[in-house]
This record gives sequence, C-alpha cells and structure tokens, in this order.
Amino acid sequence: MANKNQTLGEFIIENQAAFKYTTGELSRLINSIRLAAKVVNHEVNKAGLVDIIGAVGGRNVQGEDQQKLDVYANDTFIQTLIKRNIVCGLASEEEDDFIIINSQDELHQNKYVVLIDPLDGSSNIDVNVSVGTIFSIFRRVTPVGTPVTIEDFLQPGNQQVAAGYVVYGTSTMLVYTTGHGVNGFTLNPAIGSYYLSHPDMQFPENGKIYSVNEGNYLDFPLGIKKYIKYCQEEEGDRPYTSRYIGSLVSDFHRNMIKGGVYLYPKGSRNPNGKLRLLYECNPMAFLAEQANGKASDGYQRIMDIQPTELHQRVPFVCGSKNMVDKVEEFMQTYGE
Repeated sequence: MANKNQTLGEFIIENQAAFKYTTGELSRLINSIRLAAKVVNHEVNKAGLVDIIGAVGGRNVQGEDQQKLDVYANDTFIQTLIKRNIVCGLASEEEDDFIIINSQDELHQNKYVVLIDPLDGSSNIDVNVSVGTIFSIFRRVTPVGTPVTIEDFLQPGNQQVAAGYVVYGTSTMLVYTTGHGVNGFTLNPAIGSYYLSHPDMQFPENGKIYSVNEGNYLDFPLGIKKYIKYCQEEEGDRPYTSRYIGSLVSDFHRNMIKGGVYLYPKGSRNPNGKLRLLYECNPMAFLAEQANGKASDGYQRIMDIQPTELHQRVPFVCGSKNMVDKVEEFMQTYGE
C-alpha cells in the first residue's frame, strides 16, 4: 500500500511487479527521466539569474521560435537517456526526426522508445509562469536486435506502457502512470528526492473550470463556440470559471485536482489543431483515463487515433469525464 513517506525510487521498486513487463528496464527508464527532470528543474529555477531565458534565435521543426531553455531541456533529456543505455530510440518535439540509439554492449537490445516534449509552455519562462516536461513510453514493435524504425514511434496511444509529466511550479512534481492509476511525487529540494504526495490522483467526474484560449474564439468550430457559451450561462451549477495558463502541463494538473476541461480545438489558423498527438495528447490522454478522466478530439478517443507522422497535430479536449462528454455532444450537434 502506497504511503506518503515513500520516495519515488521506493515506489518504483515496490510496484515493479505490477508492470506488464518486469525486466526492470522500465523502472530504470523512469528513474532516468527523474534524474533529467531534476537537472532541468535546477536550471529553470535559475531563470532570470543567468542568461538562460529568451529566444535562442532558431526555430524547431514546427517553425516555432526556440527558447534557450527548450534547447537546454531537450539536450539534457536526450543525453541522459542515451548515456544511461536504457532506450533503443527516442523522439522529441524539438527534433526533426527520431534518434536511433545503439546499446554500448550489444546493438539495439533495449526494448523501449521514448517520445518527449522537453519543455512544454517554455514561452512562459520569461514571465515566471509554470512550465513542464511531458513524456510517453512505448515498447518497440520491430524486432529486438535491429535499429528502430518510424513504425516504433507511430503507435496509437492505447499501446503506451507509461506516460507522465513534470511540472516546474511553486513546487516541482513528477506525475506518472504505468497503467495502474496515477501518482504524483513532489521534489524536496533540500535533499533532492521526490516523495509521494498525491497518491491515486483522480479527476472529479464533474468540474467547474473550462480552460481554453478565448482570444481564438472567432477561429473555433461552431460546436466549441456553443460549448463556451454554455459554460458562461447562468443555469444550474453554471457559469463555470475560465482558467487558462497556456502551459498544457499546468492547465491539466489544475483540472485533474479541481475538476475541469481543457480545450485546444482546430481552427482556420490550425486546421488540424495545434497540439502534437505523440508528444502531448497521447501521454496526457493516458494519464487522464487512468485518473478517471477522458480525452477526445471532439469526436473520438485520442488514444485510438493511428498516427501517420511524427509531428502530427490533432484537436484536443481533455479532463473531467462528464465535461468532455458534453463537449462531444456539442461537436456532434453543431459540428464545424
């Protein structure tokens, strides 16, 4: 039975037998992510004291301006995972293509691939708003002993073996699932250990928060516009409260604790949506479902979508189950 005095390391060891595969490789992988997150957290906390904030002057594969911390976090996670010889491949939102990793002892013997958004919401760093890291873990589908291929990364979210995020906020938390519920661990900066602080996290089935960038209202599908007006009506337990941070990790984390729904629909400027299926939507959908929530593109389950490209974008609705159901109802009634 989990208790709040457990460290993340102790929790991983105690629950290893519950993993679908018990070779210990997945446990070591999560430990590596924990280590890299501590390094990134240290750098994030120095923002403003050293020359680490602001744009670096380049653009990522999506054509977005890269922040200095984007590059730092990306390098940190990649190097940590490569040097610890745990994964056979990884893909990052900041990289054009996936990376093939050779084992130091024998070529391509590792079984897992990682997809990562190294620093979600990084543009908020300059104004001291919470940011985060999102990760998704799959078992490879190509034969062990061969180099990974695109097929290993283009798996639907329902094949994930683990997913999670780190939120760098007033406290630093690592929240993750291996398909047996969602647990949150808070970093004690004095000793550098994560402690179980939020066991068995659950979305309330109903919530009173809707999280959407209403500045894009005119660009939204009719179904989303109608849903927003529904949220604002004075009837029953409405109007709901509008809360939007602009960092997916932070918005998701708040809504999971308090109850709410997050929306990033498609629009004329983002005809396929803006969030990435593999780096953001799949891992958050896995967490949501494991925490009694729901994730959808407005019509179908996010984790049933078959990816067709590494940086694919999709509309995203995620949060308390009954609120996501209501968004789907509006989309089916009013559509685009």
